[in-house]
Amino acid sequence: MSTDNVIEVENLTKRFGKFTAVDGVSFSVRRGEIFGFLGPNGAGKSTTIRMLCGLLGSSAGTARVGGFDINRDPEGVRQHIGYMSQKFSLYKDLTVAENLTFFGGMYGLEGVRRRNRAAAVVAQTGLGGVERQLAGTLSGALQQRLALGCALLHEPPILFLDEPTSGVDPIARRMFWALIHELSGRGVTVLVTTHFMDEAEFCGRIGFISAGNLIALDAPAALKRGAVREDLFEVDPEQLHGVAEKVAEVEGVADCAYFGTHLHVFCRPNAFTSETLQAAIAGRGVTVRRVGRVAPTLEDAFVRLTQKKE
Repeated sequence: MSTDNVIEVENLTKRFGKFTAVDGVSFSVRRGEIFGFLGPNGAGKSTTIRMLCGLLGSSAGTARVGGFDINRDPEGVRQHIGYMSQKFSLYKDLTVAENLTFFGGMYGLEGVRRRNRAAAVVAQTGLGGVERQLAGTLSGALQQRLALGCALLHEPPILFLDEPTSGVDPIARRMFWALIHELSGRGVTVLVTTHFMDEAEFCGRIGFISAGNLIALDAPAALKRGAVREDLFEVDPEQLHGVAEKVAEVEGVADCAYFGTHLHVFCRPNAFTSETLQAAIAGRGVTVRRVGRVAPTLEDAFVRLTQKKE
């Protein structure tokens, strides 16, 4: 293992019967890096992270986490990582303080050390004032903070976060990511899975996973540049139904995809201006309120990468 890499994955594969959930994935993560695993639900993100945490054996390939082989020494892996699962898995009928005490004991913390770490985690995650509240009565955002706090009790050098902001509001998500960046600044290596394209921008590098395959890996800005080489326009049609099929037939349009209540249209470079594209779309019988050039997002990059792969 490279001295700079704390996670190294080579051709990692997981099969469940005839179904291949993860198919020959390879990547590495540097010390102190925030590495994002991005893809839709069912893409293989959670299966990969469970293998890397030593919770699930691989069918093929190898991986080392913190110097420990995930198949030969899963216990060694688990002792050197923090893991926050996608589903809230703490004890809802225990208070915040009781959960911290219990999980501190599970990590081998005792006495003054356990009390000091629990107090530090409460301060770090903003749980002050709710220590006596039952975990099951907390808001979704506070439950996520508590789950992260329990994963941080033993000060692990590597942290795995599986969909950590699922089900919380946008403000809470940003606060959560600020905490992740604080941890990274202290040298903690963070591997985080998400299907939120906007928050993936907060990662140093991103791996795009689709149908169990790692289809791209780079920094967010580089991914957008490399994946979207066409001119990108946002179209605001009066009605969405059936619009994509008609716009796709326009000569010079490489692809199009729904983007909320709008349509993102990928066009051959220099083939259109906003005005000429609007006229071409009108020629297909589609009434459009507005057409404008836009910068590609990570979602646009993911759309193009998956469509090119298909």
